[in-house]
Parts: sequence; C-alpha cells; structure tokens
Amino acid sequence: MDELEKIEMEMFLEAIYRHYGCDFRNYVTPSIRRRLWHRIHAENLSTVSGLQEKVLHDRQVLKKLLSDFSINVTEMFRDPNFFMTFRKKIVPLLRDYPSIRIWHAGCSTGEEVYSMSILLYEEGLHHKTRIYATDMNEDVIEEAKNGAFPLEKMQTYTKNYVNAGGAKAFSEYYTVKYERAVFHPFLSENIVFAQHNLAVDGSFNEFHVIICRNVMIYFNNVLLNRVHNLFYESLVLSGFLGLGNKESIAFTSQSANYEEMDANEMLYRKFK
Repeated sequence: MDELEKIEMEMFLEAIYRHYGCDFRNYVTPSIRRRLWHRIHAENLSTVSGLQEKVLHDRQVLKKLLSDFSINVTEMFRDPNFFMTFRKKIVPLLRDYPSIRIWHAGCSTGEEVYSMSILLYEEGLHHKTRIYATDMNEDVIEEAKNGAFPLEKMQTYTKNYVNAGGAKAFSEYYTVKYERAVFHPFLSENIVFAQHNLAVDGSFNEFHVIICRNVMIYFNNVLLNRVHNLFYESLVLSGFLGLGNKESIAFTSQSANYEEMDANEMLYRKFK
C-alpha cells in the first residue's frame, strides 16, 4: 500500500465516521483494505477517494459497504469443545443464580445464540435466562430473528451438537420448511436481538456471561482495549467472559482482572 492510498483510507474512514457515525478507524488495516477494494471494484470505481464520494452521497452504497465490513462466518455449536466446556465448567456455577443475563456480542446471523439457547434448555436454565444478541449489521440481526438456517448445513450442525454434549436428537429442535430448518419458537422467546456496534456504543446492562468469539481478531489494540473495557464494565463481579480460540485476554487493559476458567477455550471469570 503506497502513501497516497494510506492517506485516502484514513480520510475515508474518518469521513464515514463523521457523517454516519460508523467507526472502522481502529480495525486492522489489511482486513479493511481488502473489503474496501472489493466494494471499489463492485461499484466500477478505481480509487478509495472515488468510493468515498459515492458512499457519502448514497446511503445504499454505505449499506453495501457495511455488509462487506461485517464478517459473518458462523455455524451452530461452532468449535464444539467451547460449548462442551461451557456446559461442564460454567453451567454448574450458574445453577444457583435466580436469573441469568447473557450477552452474545457480534452474534452475526444467530447460529451460536440458538446453540446457547438449546444448551441452556437441556441444562434446565433456559426458563430463567435472558440472552441479548447484538451485531452492528441490521440485516444479519433481522435474519437471526427468523431462526431459520439452510437445511444442507444441518448435517454439520448435528455433528457439532453431538460433539458439544448434546443430549437429544438435534432434529427435535427444528421443522423443515422450504429447504430451511426452522427452529422452534420457544428457543427465541428469551432472546432479545438488537443492533449494537462495539466500536462506538456503550454498555446497556449488567451481565453474568458475555460471549464474543472471533470478532476482535479484526480490531487493532486501541479498539481491542475499548471493547475489553466495555465488557469489564458490563460484567457482574464473578461474571464469565468467553472469547474465540484465536483471541485472549492477555496483554489487554483488563487482563489482571480475570482468572482463567479454561485456557484452551478462552473462558475467563472476572474476580475484581
């Protein structure tokens, strides 16, 4: 990347932040650059500045860009060992809570949220749990609300479910409709879906569990520390934080305030 392109990118990210309030200034550069150039080519343009002009004057182009920036790689019971470990190590500690609040930050299209709902149902905690599922992308939030996923993915999801310690036949949780697996409505009764941007928005409740997996790998250190401060403020004392397997609390501004519950599955407990 030459100096001119670097200047253009900085001006572009500053412009959409100041005009629209969308803050990508502290995302890692290679990831943002790839997605910017994808949109530049898709709009038949040749420069970042050309895209900036179009985005500032056409909200529809901004919407497409935000979709490009939103990384929606997910699946049900993704990384089954995480859910198995949560089931074995965290669930027993939640049993005595009169009510439980869980925040899934960066929930994408909702597969992991429904996975957690199933796990809590099987562990007898579903009735007293409220799950808050948030993402910066309005479109994926709307998709998540439907609780319907491609039928061809159910074989993989079933395998994940079994490896995560699932206790039933996975097909009991959904019905088939138009090549989609539609999950039973009771699973989403206790889920609140909402738009929330980790880069700019603040805390909105106190939580016993916060799960944010494979989202912060796209953040630089400035944004990483902002989000960890947000999570720390949002967790009750003795609350649990679950991260992705490529992420860690180490070397962040809040690392001294957590103890490891499981080093392999990046599960932590706030102790001060």
